[in-house]
Parts: sequence; C-alpha cells; structure tokens
Amino acid sequence: MRNRRHAPSTTSLPRSPRDAADARSTRYLIMMAARILCFILMVVITPYGWYTWILGAAAVLLPYFAVVDANVDDKPLTEARVDPERALPASASERPVRAEEPLVIRVEETPGTTAVFRMEENPPSEQPPRP
Repeated sequence: MRNRRHAPSTTSLPRSPRDAADARSTRYLIMMAARILCFILMVVITPYGWYTWILGAAAVLLPYFAVVDANVDDKPLTEARVDPERALPASASERPVRAEEPLVIRVEETPGTTAVFRMEENPPSEQPPRP
C-alpha cells in the first residue's frame, strides 16, 4: 500500500505550509516524549550515577532544542540558480557581436592601482605588439 501523503513531487513546488507545520509539530511531540522518558528514567534507575546527570541534562535541554526545531522552516537555505539571460531582453543600444569578430576582454593591473578593463573586438593576433 502506497503512502499518498509523501508521494514524490513532479514539480519544484515546496511542501504545503500545513504539511510542514504537521511535520514540525510531530518532531516537537517526539522530543517532548523523549524528555518525559528522561525524567522517568532519571528517577527510576537506581543506583544513581553519572547516567543520572546525563538523563537530567537531557530532560532540561530537550525543550530548548524542541522549540528551536519546531520554529525553523524546512525550506532549503539556497534556492536553485535561475539563469537571468532568458528573461532579460537585449537593449537596442548594444551592438550584437558577430561570430567573425571575437570579443577580447583585457584586464590590466599594476601594484597600487585599480584594475582596468578594456573590451576589444579584434583578436590579439591582429593588434600590434605592446612595448
């Protein structure tokens, strides 16, 4: 039997807010159940020892982590890259570069100055050598 609730998505749409909230509240309830279990084990298991301190620390710290986890959204931190070239129209002032004229971009730097960028339309073999 298939689980229809977590069927694979065929689109790039994120999870619905209701499903995301349900998942976060389920994680919160599981962590709170673990906290109650830590309290019970801390009191019931005898003789008391180092594990009593660990169970007590878990019982004290689990609510903090449960609340932080419940409030964090499940969206990924990075979005998929979208290529802007298709969406932007070419401006009329720019002359398209023809295939027979290769475009050369030169960067000239000297210590203590900023970089200078120059765009040239002739290939480097057709220019005279520089001194």
